[in-house]
Amino acid sequence: MARYTESVCRLCRREGAKLFLKGTRCYTKKCSFERRPTPPGQHGVRRRKVGEYGLQLREKQKMRRVYLVLERQFRNYFETADSRPGVTGENLLRMLELRLDNVVYRAGFAMSRPQARQFVAHGHFAVNGRRVDIPSYQVKVGDRLEVRRSHVQRDPFKTVAATRSAQSPEWLSVDLPKLSANILDLPRRDQMPLDLNEQLVVEYYSR
Repeated sequence: MARYTESVCRLCRREGAKLFLKGTRCYTKKCSFERRPTPPGQHGVRRRKVGEYGLQLREKQKMRRVYLVLERQFRNYFETADSRPGVTGENLLRMLELRLDNVVYRAGFAMSRPQARQFVAHGHFAVNGRRVDIPSYQVKVGDRLEVRRSHVQRDPFKTVAATRSAQSPEWLSVDLPKLSANILDLPRRDQMPLDLNEQLVVEYYSR
């Protein structure tokens, strides 16, 4: 399973925005982006004027880094989204939102997407009663995901109710006592991240 293994705080600084990849640390004064919001590197202080292509590239990089997707896999997502009926950009975002690791994060069972990815990869979750350890697994409407019974008493899940910091989106129904969630519907555009501009990503790949 390919993954990014270097400092994730560099990614926030490079994109000039918080990507919330470090969980609770991102909400404290220890956040690297708060302490040093300039791009990484010895020439990071100087920001150059960004052209149209640069804006498209940065938005593409930002989106794939938010969802922890490497370049080849992200392009495959785009090609699949482009082949489906509907708006390509919304299709792309919807596929990323329906990744199992992202749904675990949206349900509040993990403090960050990297942590959610680790939980899934370690086999803590089941979909429709079947163990799934593939973070990119695409959930569907009607699917039920839950922490496996043999893992419920493990430390990360004992405090989920106390540490859960955000409301789940409307397309997701969460049962905290049972540590489970149901996919009620496909996410609409207004239920997906509003700080991502999917049209710039479409333009980047349509050059």
